Amino acid sequence: MIIVGYLLHIDVYLLAIKDMMNKMEKNILITGGAGFIGSHVVRRMVKSYPTYGIYNLDKLTYAGNLENLKDIEHLSNYHFIKGDICDGELLQQIFERHQIDGVIHLAAESHVDRSILNPMEFVRTNVIGTVSLLNVAKNYWKERQDVLFYHVSTDEVYGSLAEGAYFYETTPYDPQSPYSASKASSDHFVRAYGNTYGLPYLISNCSNNYGPYQFPEKLIPLFIANILHEKPLPVYGKGENIRDWLWVEDHAEAIDLIFHKGKAGETYNIGGRNEWRNIDLIHVLCEKMDHKLGRKPGSSAALITYVKDRAGHDMRYAIDPSKLQRELGWKPSLTFEEGLDLTIDWYLANQDWVKRVQTGAYRDYYQLQYGERFNS
Repeated sequence: MIIVGYLLHIDVYLLAIKDMMNKMEKNILITGGAGFIGSHVVRRMVKSYPTYGIYNLDKLTYAGNLENLKDIEHLSNYHFIKGDICDGELLQQIFERHQIDGVIHLAAESHVDRSILNPMEFVRTNVIGTVSLLNVAKNYWKERQDVLFYHVSTDEVYGSLAEGAYFYETTPYDPQSPYSASKASSDHFVRAYGNTYGLPYLISNCSNNYGPYQFPEKLIPLFIANILHEKPLPVYGKGENIRDWLWVEDHAEAIDLIFHKGKAGETYNIGGRNEWRNIDLIHVLCEKMDHKLGRKPGSSAALITYVKDRAGHDMRYAIDPSKLQRELGWKPSLTFEEGLDLTIDWYLANQDWVKRVQTGAYRDYYQLQYGERFNS
């Protein structure tokens, strides 16, 4: 027993020495990096900054899919850790062992319908999880100013907009669903830790994202799948709700830019300047799918069915990203129709990925590829 204990002590010591020898220029913890937006951010950071150690912490709930990152998992500056942001002890170990210099916090429950059915899960992850992460960062960094806690949020915290109005960084919060209320609360906690403890922080609020690797419950990938298999296209209410759509890779670029050049203590709104009524978006999607699938024009539109509007469904979101464009030089790279073409093409070319998500087979990837060796 003494020999075993001694060997374990040596093993921990050697791991610590290895970490010290491999200290990168920066070590960044990205939470929720196996999700839709998170995987695009992780991929961009890993490829763009080979001298950064990128640590992807994800609980791998239903929306976390490590297959999203198969193309970078072999790179030496990428590391995956399976864990829960509510686990303060695990977070402390991560900060101490990997000498974390910055956090990009994307981990969140993010579907309005799910928040209506189970609001407590959204409170646990989005509020308590964020505060747990803030506590560990505050205690580990103490009074360091060369660090950064970057919290990625949503435009839904602002509530609903009248026609002609826009969300600005100064727009008062008015969340209307359990999801948006939980994100609004986490935003407030981040600012409170900055004001109370001097924690260097940034917040960004984004509009609706779309693009490759989005979980198939969301509007665009769901309707692509339903059209492909000639299933009904359920439209809430009359389909008149308006959303501002943001190409996910443009969002990842904005996060990269804000993280590196944003002014601590500031908020930046990220929007695609792509407002669409849901029903108009759906008709464009139907037209493109008919063309790409070689079907008679109007075939996909015939699948549209109208269903009762959901509770907490805001009428209009629209972000003014002028501050981000003016101060940091960011702008969208694609029009919505260009991005929609790329998105449709990706889903049609990656039906194996879609089927593995739909059947739940993607959940086996962690165990098959990683085993348990990244659990701590």
